[in-house]
Amino acid sequence: MARTKEFDPDAVLQRALELFWQKGYEATSMADLVEHLGIARASIYATYGGKRDLYAKALDRYLENGIDFVGLMSQPGPVLPAIRALVGRFAEEAGRDTAKRGCFLVNTAVEMSAHDAGLAHKVASTWDVIEAALLSGLTRAQAQGEIPPDRDPRAIARFLLTVLQGMRVMGKASADPARMRATAEQTLSVLV
Repeated sequence: MARTKEFDPDAVLQRALELFWQKGYEATSMADLVEHLGIARASIYATYGGKRDLYAKALDRYLENGIDFVGLMSQPGPVLPAIRALVGRFAEEAGRDTAKRGCFLVNTAVEMSAHDAGLAHKVASTWDVIEAALLSGLTRAQAQGEIPPDRDPRAIARFLLTVLQGMRVMGKASADPARMRATAEQTLSVLV
């Protein structure tokens, strides 16, 4: 007869996400995971695989609970207010990141992409989805007359993706609300 788990795998995964987000992959040891998660090493391996597998599952959890760019850009009506709100949200969050956690996806890109092809692919795929959503919204905005016809929606989508992710990096390094507001204002100026 199989033993029932004496812990909630979903709650433990959330705690693993929080630990990896705070410390990063390399700085988090198995001993840290055992202590923080409150379960035995064998239970971690049996439930999630190894440390890397647990990290990948934590990243998936983070992405599941993130911003729905596709939904945001496909809402009916004007698009620019949604983009303004999105840029403002990124600036505000980066400007108040006093814990210096940054974005778990960006942290993964910086720490893991160079030596983990699977995680690098997940990061790139996520950024592709975000860029495609922004492109779709910007193309619709252009068709609705919200942005001038001489603007390149693809170039703007790539620019926005880069700026948004850059805000996350800046917020992690130096949470300066004034810098983030100025960046948001300048970013929005390219739309009109």
